[in-house]
Amino acid sequence: MASSSFLFLHVLVMFSLAGMAFSDLSDDYYEHHKRVVEDAVRQERRMGASLLRLHFHDCFVNGCDASIFLDQTYTIDSEKIARANNNSARGFEVIDKIKSEVDKVCGHSVVSCANILTVTARDSVVALHGPTWEVKLGRRDSTTASRTSVHGLTCTYRQLQEARFG
Repeated sequence: MASSSFLFLHVLVMFSLAGMAFSDLSDDYYEHHKRVVEDAVRQERRMGASLLRLHFHDCFVNGCDASIFLDQTYTIDSEKIARANNNSARGFEVIDKIKSEVDKVCGHSVVSCANILTVTARDSVVALHGPTWEVKLGRRDSTTASRTSVHGLTCTYRQLQEARFG
């Protein structure tokens, strides 16, 4: 009987602590980063489209996993230097700035770049007076990249006829 009382007390304490741990969660958790997106779009109008394109190029390779942010190393074949992205993918510095600010507010790195990129792509469209949509969160950042998988994406310099018929 004493062990079941101890177990009940233990579970009760765990749920109480969990409630405190999640008390800061809200629907507008990322609201403070919108200022960074709006400033970037205001400074350079094309940045909104660039952030949306960056999201597209991340998601259509191996899913929305922020693998496009990984730099070339001896173990990572970076998507940044793939033909479709090299010297054309832009907006990395905007995401880096938002990530830095979010980490500072949280006290440590808890929010994935994949989530930040997804929310930022949506907010950049809204900043340009486009539609909005609900963003489901929970993405995790990749630890690998696939430059060869990027080759299926359309490059900015390809002709429409070439892109459609190959």
